[in-house]
Amino acid sequence: MTRFNTNSRFLIPFFAMFFCFSFKANAAQKYYYQIKIYHLKTQAQEDRLDNYLQSAYLPALHRLGIKNVGVFKPVAGDTSGKRVYVLIPFRSWKQLEGLMDKLSADSQYFIDGKDYINAPYNDEPYTRLETIVLRAFPKMVKPAVPHLSADKVDRVYELRSYESPTEAFNLNKVKMFNDGNEVALFKRLGFNAVFYAEVLSGSHMPNLMYMTTFNSKADRDKHWDTFSNDPEWKTLVALPQYQHNVSKADIIFLHPTAYSDF
Repeated sequence: MTRFNTNSRFLIPFFAMFFCFSFKANAAQKYYYQIKIYHLKTQAQEDRLDNYLQSAYLPALHRLGIKNVGVFKPVAGDTSGKRVYVLIPFRSWKQLEGLMDKLSADSQYFIDGKDYINAPYNDEPYTRLETIVLRAFPKMVKPAVPHLSADKVDRVYELRSYESPTEAFNLNKVKMFNDGNEVALFKRLGFNAVFYAEVLSGSHMPNLMYMTTFNSKADRDKHWDTFSNDPEWKTLVALPQYQHNVSKADIIFLHPTAYSDF
């Protein structure tokens, strides 16, 4: 039988409690994201959705303690149809999972959003609704509100999705952002990132997504030119262990709505 001295009897519960507390603290810091993409056909749908998001949905989320919610639309010239992107950050998986129950208990939400919530079947407020669920990267565990000097109407937000040929290559690309310090490189070069995250559920898996922000399209182009010529990036992208981990990159240029928190 194993014997413990007096100090061991006290130390074991202490360390168990310490590691339990540390695990809970780290878990609480990990953010999850939901990106809702509304596909629209008409201006009437867009107007109704804007009114719902501004007057009902965002205020309800704010009442639940979800302070920073982003609402974005494609920049002028986008040819892929009317869309509205809503980015919702959650402090925990529990907060994300319980959102619908919380909204269902908010009577003010139903009053403010009745035109959208009670829309008839033959006058739907959108064509389709796509949802993506993501988990924040370890090197950026929570979202950031960008520090930009330009007016919202002039800002350009760049949402990127990197697809990989297999799940293993996707994990490799995630590792490149974290252990390879790609996140730190973007930060050093002033890309004003909102988030970096791996996709847990979506229509283009396996993939990761991230969003960077700029004062203008010209500002964006200048940043990317600097990035592509940076010695640290050239060294990182040439490393053998990070080859072939992206098979497709989707780049979506967005601008924030006037009522967006980001």
